[in-house]
Amino acid sequence: MPIDFNHLPGDGPRPGAREAIAMFAGLMALNAVAMDIMVPALPEIARGLRIANENDRQLVVIAYLLGFGSTQLLWGPLADRLGRKPILAVGVFFYSLFAVGCAMATSFPLLVASRFAMGMAAATTRVLVVAMVRDLFEREAMARVMSLVFMTFMLVPVVAPNLGQLILAFASWRAIFLIMAGYGMLMLLWSWFRLPETLHPEYRRSLHPAEIGAGIRGALGERQSLGYTLALTALSGSLTLYIATVQQIVYDVFRAPHLIGLVFAAVAIPMAIASFLNSRLVGRAGLRRVGHSGLILYLAISLVHLGVVLAGAEGLPLFVLLQGASFFAFAFTSANFGSLAMEHMGPIAGTASSVQGVISTVGGAVIGLIAGRQFDGTLVPFVASVALCSLVAAALVLLTDRRQLFAGKQSTEAGLPA
Repeated sequence: MPIDFNHLPGDGPRPGAREAIAMFAGLMALNAVAMDIMVPALPEIARGLRIANENDRQLVVIAYLLGFGSTQLLWGPLADRLGRKPILAVGVFFYSLFAVGCAMATSFPLLVASRFAMGMAAATTRVLVVAMVRDLFEREAMARVMSLVFMTFMLVPVVAPNLGQLILAFASWRAIFLIMAGYGMLMLLWSWFRLPETLHPEYRRSLHPAEIGAGIRGALGERQSLGYTLALTALSGSLTLYIATVQQIVYDVFRAPHLIGLVFAAVAIPMAIASFLNSRLVGRAGLRRVGHSGLILYLAISLVHLGVVLAGAEGLPLFVLLQGASFFAFAFTSANFGSLAMEHMGPIAGTASSVQGVISTVGGAVIGLIAGRQFDGTLVPFVASVALCSLVAAALVLLTDRRQLFAGKQSTEAGLPA
């Protein structure tokens, strides 16, 4: 798909389509790297910082996600006023700085605090990439570009855990955070020198609280935006739960720590394939048809998985197969639901992207935290929680589109019904 930067104001850099997609994916991947590369290090971190409760190690993931979600309402309005590029640069710089802070942490509370701050900085990448793509595209075109971005950065979960294991073979867990810092600085330089400013001058908004409040109300008061954001939150909860507990599942349930990298790859590759297919399908079938189909498939697989676990028939190969199928379906929902939530938000794209990010990320992190604390050495709490999340997401989509799957209205009234 061509990405035309020539209509943008100014005479800054004009990257080609492939470079732009790679750059957007690289920026989004900062978040994936921050979570996936350190999963194999969680047991070593627990030993090194003397963590007593094994479930507490999940906080290394959850704290990052809470920070990632909590500040998106700050970055969006700032980006709507000051431009996308300077806010992005500030965020990526502090991402690298706090990664160094994680590497130097001498206690578990200090590590958790540094991870929270690192997530706060990384939130700029999520807000700004979505806003920049929305600056350039609408509807199916936006979903296609975001699918290509997701497909590219989904290579990270394939590589990152194996890279983390490789680093641990030669260095301590602290070196992993230094790798994150180096990657952040690389993306800072690339984006600063090659990425143009995508915000048109006429869309710059005031930082007056009343105008920011109006933007937030606009995002929350539009039926489609709120409904799909809440559905995405439920789905994000299941993804967060997986990331937070997969190390314990592979190590403690299946007793196969040496296979953690392969488990990540086996789940991430179907997601990447689905993201590529989604980029081709949405232009033909539309956002709703593809997104709703993915949701129904995700729900069906989660219920089958729950039945298998309750029957006591689960082994590691079947777990990987079912999780790979689940996240294959998940990929058809995430980009499309995000695009549907942003569809009518053009003039307030930065603020709306922030609102969507805060709700879906913080809500997903809270769901992951609550469900993850139920881990008892079996798969039952995990699969039951995923099934519940998928049921809630399906109910929210039905409510938003007035019980009309696949053919919801293109424009909707404000507010969800009571």
